[in-house]
Amino acid sequence: MRLDKLGPQEVQRFLTRKLGTGLSPRSVHHIRAVLRQALQRAVKWGLISRNAAALADPPHVPHRPLVQISVDDARRILEVTSGTRLEALVAVTLFGGLRQGEVLGLRWSDIDPDARTLTVALALQRLPATETEPSRLALVQAKTSRSRRSVSFPAVLADILRSHRARQAEDKLRAGQLWKERIRGLVFTTVTGGPLSGPEVTKAYQRLLAQARLPRWRYHDLRHACATLLLASGVDIAVVRDILGHSTIALTANTYAAVLPSLQREAAERLATFIGFAGPRA
Repeated sequence: MRLDKLGPQEVQRFLTRKLGTGLSPRSVHHIRAVLRQALQRAVKWGLISRNAAALADPPHVPHRPLVQISVDDARRILEVTSGTRLEALVAVTLFGGLRQGEVLGLRWSDIDPDARTLTVALALQRLPATETEPSRLALVQAKTSRSRRSVSFPAVLADILRSHRARQAEDKLRAGQLWKERIRGLVFTTVTGGPLSGPEVTKAYQRLLAQARLPRWRYHDLRHACATLLLASGVDIAVVRDILGHSTIALTANTYAAVLPSLQREAAERLATFIGFAGPRA
């Protein structure tokens, strides 16, 4: 269809057909977002006068309640994964609040163990197949300037990473000629040096949770746990935004809105204690 013939009705019918094929409302919402962005460029270039995708109604995406992982839950997760191949991976995600692709894309050059900081600049992503090569895992640039960030981590994580690097060196010795680093210097690899697949990591993680009789949390819930526990411990929301790499404080506040009321009550009580006013005299 020619761009100048594309109207919001056509886009609406297209989205409805996609919903009818079994795609989730969230997936169709993403499709509309991609189309809207492309058409906005066409408007900018003067090829069309209006953005038909922006005028079409997005599908309703049911709200997914935020999973609450308590301090005890977080401690149990670290205990369950301790000594396993997922130990460092889970610890970096929980303490650093990284997205799964970001943590899988970390290179040793991104980590400064002395300063106890890591730099998020790239993410591991599966690229679709092309005419010349099959689907493959590759490093891509972090999606926004806010996503590219430096994150501090505690001393305990520095120790875990040192142990992990020693284990990786042992893997390399055992693998011998089978060791193939298609992406050089990755922190987290298979036993033969290849990049890790996100879905496979999630399956392995959930198997450990099941063995420990813990809920079947998503891997991404570790990132949410980092944010909620930081907020609950009194860390300023602007700092949490920077750690997570959110574009705005509003996004952080909206994502963790369920946590904020209880934190506001705690802050109010702390203020009263700080002022030291016990109330009116009898």
